[in-house]
Amino acid sequence: MTDSKYFTTTKKGEIFELKAELNSDKKEKKKEAVKKVIASMTVGKDVSALFPDVVNCMQTDNLELKKLVYLYLMNYAKSQPDMAIMAVNTFVKDCEDPNPLIRALAVRTMGCIRVDKITEYLCEPLRKCLKDEDPYVRKTAAVCVAKLHDINAQLVEDQGFLDTLKDLISDSNPMVVANAVAALSEIAESHPSSNLLDLNPQSINKLLTALNECTEWGQIFILDCLANYTPKDDREAQSICERVTPRLSHANSAVVLSAVKVLMKFMEMLSKDLDYYGTLLKKLAPPLVTLLSAEPELQYVALRNINLIVQKRPEILKHEMKVFFVKYNDPIYVKLEKLDIMIRLASQANIAQVLAELKEYATEVDVDFVRKAVRAIGRCAIKVEQSAERCVSTLLDLIQTKVNYVVQEAIVVIKDIFRKYPNKYESVIATLCENLDSLDEPEARAAMIWIVGEYAERIDNADELLESFLEGFHDESTQVQLQLLTAIVKLFLKKPTETQELVQQVLSLATQDSDNPDLRDRGYIYWRLLSTDPVAAKEVVLAEKPLISEETDLIEPTLLDELICYIGTLASVYHKPPMSGPPLATSSVQMGTVDLLGSGLDSLIGASNFVSPPAAAVPANLGAPMGSGLSDLFDLTSGVGTLSGSYVAPKAVWLPAMKAKGLEISGTFTRQVGSISMDLQLTNKALQVMTDFAIQFNRNSFGLAPAAPLQVHAPLSPNQTVEISLPLNTVGSVMKMEPLNNLQVAVKNNIDVFYFSTLYPLHILFVEDGKMDRQMFLATWKDIPNENEAQFQIRDCPLNAEAVSSRLQSSNIFTIAKRNVEGQDMLYQSLKLTNGIWVLAELRIQPGNPSFMLSLKCRAPEVSQHVYQAYETILKN
Repeated sequence: MTDSKYFTTTKKGEIFELKAELNSDKKEKKKEAVKKVIASMTVGKDVSALFPDVVNCMQTDNLELKKLVYLYLMNYAKSQPDMAIMAVNTFVKDCEDPNPLIRALAVRTMGCIRVDKITEYLCEPLRKCLKDEDPYVRKTAAVCVAKLHDINAQLVEDQGFLDTLKDLISDSNPMVVANAVAALSEIAESHPSSNLLDLNPQSINKLLTALNECTEWGQIFILDCLANYTPKDDREAQSICERVTPRLSHANSAVVLSAVKVLMKFMEMLSKDLDYYGTLLKKLAPPLVTLLSAEPELQYVALRNINLIVQKRPEILKHEMKVFFVKYNDPIYVKLEKLDIMIRLASQANIAQVLAELKEYATEVDVDFVRKAVRAIGRCAIKVEQSAERCVSTLLDLIQTKVNYVVQEAIVVIKDIFRKYPNKYESVIATLCENLDSLDEPEARAAMIWIVGEYAERIDNADELLESFLEGFHDESTQVQLQLLTAIVKLFLKKPTETQELVQQVLSLATQDSDNPDLRDRGYIYWRLLSTDPVAAKEVVLAEKPLISEETDLIEPTLLDELICYIGTLASVYHKPPMSGPPLATSSVQMGTVDLLGSGLDSLIGASNFVSPPAAAVPANLGAPMGSGLSDLFDLTSGVGTLSGSYVAPKAVWLPAMKAKGLEISGTFTRQVGSISMDLQLTNKALQVMTDFAIQFNRNSFGLAPAAPLQVHAPLSPNQTVEISLPLNTVGSVMKMEPLNNLQVAVKNNIDVFYFSTLYPLHILFVEDGKMDRQMFLATWKDIPNENEAQFQIRDCPLNAEAVSSRLQSSNIFTIAKRNVEGQDMLYQSLKLTNGIWVLAELRIQPGNPSFMLSLKCRAPEVSQHVYQAYETILKN
């Protein structure tokens, strides 16, 4: 009978019976009982009452029983930490068992028990297992170090486990090497500033040797590690590429993509004149093509990665166009991605093939796919000049089909073709005008209006056509209204005598009857231009337009280079670098800087990433009584009634109205009782109501992020001001900024998205438990290198030592000791930042002298300047 029987019985008194069975003398009965316990635990029953009885079963030689007990232990140790200590002796004993499977099992389970009380007892067994004679035990212990680091990083560093891990990179067993690399990479990810994976040619050679012999997942870890290495010259780069190339023929697609990532990165260093460079390009194509014969989900991931590769090096796949032709049974997401790559690979050599294929797609039944196919024909015309004529005739054939959505897409792309090739294909305008009545989508209507306005002199009844659009002016979308306004002004400048009434009509509709500021502003500008200087109006409105480029959707080069380093990860599927996704709770300052608009804020354009008003629950740890909505959450009155008395700067204008279409934002930062908030004042200086407010911060040095949505409870009417307090936390994404306290913010409303940056005072990050013990202070002061000490002078501060100490304490700068040396008062102080960085200070005050000397010591010296500014701010206000 199978083990499924354990999941079928449920009866009263079961726990009592299990207790008796667990304490039975018969081994078989014991094993049966533990299986029943695990089955109950799996289906969600609480069997924690049996903890001591199950732990007693650990003393056994039976590997199966031991595995079951360890499984139970992992599940319940967190809720029963005091009982879990009972198991420590068995762990220690099992780590010295003659059977390597039991030693590895013990060390694996130790890593999974996340209980602080137990952690320190496990250091000795773990140290032995890291140096175990059996490679299976060593590889398991390597992963355990990463898990232990996640629980208690300081302990791992103090115990020297990181150095042992680094030594394991030189291990004779490839699986141990792979696991050591994986563990170090994981630790380095959470501490980007630490230089754990200190790669040099010798260690790279060891990794490449291990690469051939370890499992597929081990190979991925090693390849990902290699991708972070920078070779010293092109010879080393070529040598690494030669040794990585065989991985391209691996059966696992993840290994293939990791190898492609390494090769794509190292190719940067190779000269294009080298024979090897050409050989490498040829070798990269077949594995990528092979990935497209997998199941659709894998195909999609491969296609998203190929999309990046083709943008970086189109020559790799330039002869492989046919594999990207769409199959009838491809899912829509695969079809659309293939279409995108086809256009990227389109060239004079293959354009005939591509166009024939695209024309076929345009007759399919899937509407989204057909639309994209028609757009693709237009993109081909713009990209490959020699094919433009053939593309235009293909589009005209499609217009003749009279299929509504096909006609509309064709008109949108023909507008772009006119922009790219002026005075070349205007003969088709008559055909386009025949389809005017069938256009119902804003983009198509706007494109047609642009064509009529731009070529008004060639269309006899241009005024009638535009007048027909004007009848329902207020029902049109903004895009169409703006286009119609410009087109009629163009028409007036070309045929002034016949269209005077028409232009008067549209200007009055735009300026007097519309509440859209963009439309009104454009209307007024045209009106003033036409009434004051028609010649200038002609030069502005009928100016020669720059030609449009063929690839407007290419990823920006610096972002593309960054994404190439993430091939084979989620970032390469989303086409966004890892940190611009959901905020990650990290506390260490990341030292790399990333091009802000290239990645960090690109997600702001879509509203989906905003913290937006549906009243989301405020995290429980904000622990403040709810008064009138969120506005009372942290006592928002600009520092009035601040419980800890921390200094609050007066509000400053962060975003002037002229830069934000009438929205003015002023603000300041406060810290009260351990809670940080951003106090905002929003003023509507526009002529329309503002709604749908949301806010998002870019990555910053200390992970500041909104802890709740931006709550504007009622629409903000013109000339109205509202005060809001936004609670903040420090669990957002971390990236070192320049300067360190720079915060880049995006605010969205129903009008647009607006960006601004502001500097927050560092003292809002000084935490309440920043008072260091005296002995600890002395030891830390001596321990921090002298080169980390920074000295500053605080001038014009007429306070005595008592007043200074009291004022600083209200902002969480604590005086640990005070002494008088040769008539000078010496204050020894400590403070702690939200990310755990300690700053120690010595403040020298000469009675009667308004200038103080401040010495600061810190393990992160870049913080010192900002701490000094905080001292200045607090003492002088």
